[in-house]
Amino acid sequence: MGKYVNYREGKIHFYDEGEGAAIVLIHGYLESAEIWESFAGRLAKSYRIISVDLPGHGLSDIYSDLNSMEFMAAAILELLDILGLQKVFLAGHSLGGYVALAFLELYPEMLSGYCLFHSHPFADTGEAIKKRDREIRIVESGKKELMYPDNVTRMFAEKNLEKFPEALVRSREIASRIPGQGIISVLRGMIARPSRLSVMEEGRVPCLWILGSMDNYIPADAIQQKVHLPANARVVVLEHSGHLGFIEEEELAAEVVAQFVEKLKS
Repeated sequence: MGKYVNYREGKIHFYDEGEGAAIVLIHGYLESAEIWESFAGRLAKSYRIISVDLPGHGLSDIYSDLNSMEFMAAAILELLDILGLQKVFLAGHSLGGYVALAFLELYPEMLSGYCLFHSHPFADTGEAIKKRDREIRIVESGKKELMYPDNVTRMFAEKNLEKFPEALVRSREIASRIPGQGIISVLRGMIARPSRLSVMEEGRVPCLWILGSMDNYIPADAIQQKVHLPANARVVVLEHSGHLGFIEEEELAAEVVAQFVEKLKS
């Protein structure tokens, strides 16, 4: 069952299950905390798993016409403070990775480590900004249903579309329930975000970087060449995944995260 905490003038919704070291899961664009359900359940056998609905997504309030990465990181900090958690492992998928990097920059003392799950530290390119601007216009025109089905489909590796038909339908349903203003607010936030390459390369806390070899959004080989990882970082490329490795290779992805978290304890 989900829970709520007050944050500024609204509420943030989250799920909290399991016991042990705390792992916080932050969903991506066109997603909500629901996207983690199976993955979270697997990890909750050994850890306390907290899955958060970012502002404007799931059952959390929208707040603003621009939800910055810093604003969303502060919302997670408030949640952790209310739960009495002093140090967590933060895992962010895609957009969630951008939020995780903002959290790392602002509140590194709260992290035992973090995971970028099909994400990267760079600011939007000019091409990416144009695409987000187009999506904003589509949503503003009241036609978001023209935008999200293709975006969600491309999150899966092409060869996995027939393998995960139920997951594809469910992902589309989750996207369909996100309010138009919530989509617009986070699109504007992503456009405005700065590069956090230096934050990632600095290595203030250990980093696990999970990529998919068949990701339609983030080319695994090319993106790695642009980052000089610190010694406390580990890269794992899921060979049979697109942009949703926690679905496409759930068991392996959960094992990789668990192994990294356990290593942090030693």
